[in-house]
Amino acid sequence: MAHASTTADLSAANLFSFTNHVALVTGGATGLGEMAAQAFIQNGAKVIIASRKESELQKTADRLNKLGPGKCDYVVADLKDKAGCEDLCRKVKQKTDRLTVLLNNSGSTWGAPYDDFPEAGWDKVYALNVKAMFYTTVGLHSLLTKGATADHPSRVINIASIAGIMTSDVTVGPEGGLAAPGTGTFSYGPSKAACIHLSKMQASKLMPLNVTVNCICPGVFPSRMTAFGMRDAMDTLVSGQPSGRVGKPEDFAGLVLFISSMGAAHMTGNVFEIDGGSMQSGFKSKKKNESRL
Repeated sequence: MAHASTTADLSAANLFSFTNHVALVTGGATGLGEMAAQAFIQNGAKVIIASRKESELQKTADRLNKLGPGKCDYVVADLKDKAGCEDLCRKVKQKTDRLTVLLNNSGSTWGAPYDDFPEAGWDKVYALNVKAMFYTTVGLHSLLTKGATADHPSRVINIASIAGIMTSDVTVGPEGGLAAPGTGTFSYGPSKAACIHLSKMQASKLMPLNVTVNCICPGVFPSRMTAFGMRDAMDTLVSGQPSGRVGKPEDFAGLVLFISSMGAAHMTGNVFEIDGGSMQSGFKSKKKNESRL
């Protein structure tokens, strides 16, 4: 009997080709979503980015289309509730009849004191970080399953966070951090833990339909959500990084492309930590003023 690889094409050009991908990236105008969209565009895919602000979407789409060789389109969407998710799905269906990648990236956070954390800080964060992922994936089900096969499945990639795994006190000390000193993002971590669990449930349900579902848990990356900390407390953020730096676009884009590639067609239900080892090592540097991107 011939070895299984005898008839297989294991070239990088075959395993990591993206020219047939049609991807939707929510929160795709800035931050992690923009990094993912650019990775797809620069590798020949068709991408639709979605966000609330049309001016930002237009600016990002123009930039990415100049890069090519892929094409970038956009839809304006506010995923704060089920109606907003359904509106996004309707607009996407007007632009394409199939999706090979859905990257659920839209998210929000809220910082406030432990003893004065507003109810809105729970409701808004859970609505966007958990509920929107569910309703968007459900609403685009027919596009994701169209043409999907066991060898070429469609992909759902849910963006959670290392915060969904960490259990330490998130109250920020006097030196600052991802929120103002004395406050904490108490609803954010639990919402991302819910995202991780939802991803595993979706993976179980959708794999028989040839749709993989995987979850990415980024650490600190440049984005609007981390802008406060990276501006005012960069040394503190980097003190927990064994690599001595925060995440870069290449780090995130590379993982997104891998999960979307033929090389990952047999992988589902995974939770990828991408934080430079800070969660596993518990590293804390004693050095100051040596942070770098």
